[in-house]
Amino acid sequence: MTAVNFTRSMRLLSALCVLASAACLANAQISPSLAAASAPEKANPSASIGQVPSRPVLEPKAVEILKAACARLAAAKSMSFTAIVTYENPSRFGFPLAYGTTSDVLLQRPDKLRVITPGDGPASEFYYDGKRMTVFSPAENLVAVADAPPTVDAMLETAFHSAAVYFPFDDVIVNDPYKDISQDLRVAFYIGKSNLIGGTTTDVIAYDSGGVFIEAWIGAEDRLPRMLRAIYADDPLQLRHVLLFSNWKLDVPVPANSLSTSKVSSAKHIPFASPNSPPVVGKPATNP
Repeated sequence: MTAVNFTRSMRLLSALCVLASAACLANAQISPSLAAASAPEKANPSASIGQVPSRPVLEPKAVEILKAACARLAAAKSMSFTAIVTYENPSRFGFPLAYGTTSDVLLQRPDKLRVITPGDGPASEFYYDGKRMTVFSPAENLVAVADAPPTVDAMLETAFHSAAVYFPFDDVIVNDPYKDISQDLRVAFYIGKSNLIGGTTTDVIAYDSGGVFIEAWIGAEDRLPRMLRAIYADDPLQLRHVLLFSNWKLDVPVPANSLSTSKVSSAKHIPFASPNSPPVVGKPATNP
């Protein structure tokens, strides 16, 4: 995974759009370092909002917190958490409206992943057991199955390129989160502390990676992310995308029977392909 994966995963449309198509800051205390980090922008009156400095502006304290959070995630052999995604889309009147989904995630490195998404959008279930990836839509009773690479990282790439399947929390579950984020890290600074997110004290940092400006609330003690707020530099509307984490559990047991469901045996099979893929002319649709 690269910083590009974070960009596309934080688009926050549908966690499993292959089946969706078929079925149809906290009250932080501002630190003086914030003014120092933004000084290059103030020095240039013509600089536009969201413009990234030509040279990296990386505050050591912010980088240290980001590294610690990534290291905590990377060290876990398994984990489970709940991710609530909220993203804005313009209404017909121009004002943005917020939409959201919630997902329960279970991961075992290097080759197990389950994502159950009950709403608000089309309900979906995703299973990966190291050999196959399965996407199931319970309401429509549709299922797509495909062979998969032997690691979560490689599977996420394959799922995205073959069927436009992606998750907003990709950078949390990859093998080396900091490697992905740091490849195009241009700005990082410390904002302050907050007690309003996740019922715990958090350190609030901000950073720009791959053209996405991210504000992150990270647990001051456990270094687990509690909330990410993203704005895209190339988005003229500056719409906000928010990812809220809860129910963190690290190094949890992962039962073998949790990586599949018997409900797919009676489901109608559809191709594991992108919703935008053109139909094959001259060939009737067949089940895999």
